[in-house]
Amino acid sequence: MPKVFRMEELNMKPRLSPVPEFAWHTTRGLSELAGAKQLLFEIRSLDPGKYSYPYHFHRSAEELFVILSGHAMLRTPAGLQEVKTGDTVFFECGADGAHQLYNHTSEPCCYVDLRTTFGIDVAEYPDSGKINILPYEELYQAKDRADYYLGEDRTAEIWRQLLGDAKTEGQEQE
Repeated sequence: MPKVFRMEELNMKPRLSPVPEFAWHTTRGLSELAGAKQLLFEIRSLDPGKYSYPYHFHRSAEELFVILSGHAMLRTPAGLQEVKTGDTVFFECGADGAHQLYNHTSEPCCYVDLRTTFGIDVAEYPDSGKINILPYEELYQAKDRADYYLGEDRTAEIWRQLLGDAKTEGQEQE
């Protein structure tokens, strides 16, 4: 069944951040209220003089902003540009879709933030070198990437031990 969300009925809550430059209000949980399975969406109001999420991109999610009111500066790999009421901005998967908003005005900038979800996504933060496993919000430094086979050189030894334990358990049951 279709769900209608009216701006005047939405409960916008402040999103608190330990970094004061990141401040906005959000509906938090709107897509869950709608029963959405493959879309995550919220309505956000970016406070004057503040930034949205840190500059980032998604590896497995496309994202779309629809500016409902106000103006903001959009940062992308192509540089900076102003977005305003009525603009729709699409962000593709990967580094070319990196983005961040900054409200350079004295009025809030209200927008719909919509992205696809198919379970797990990875967001990367080029400015800080972090990797975020979503939806779990497990963050790691990208510089700590490891070789696929690192630490796997004991496989035969582990199997010998497991097989030895299995023989021991089998003999005890006889």
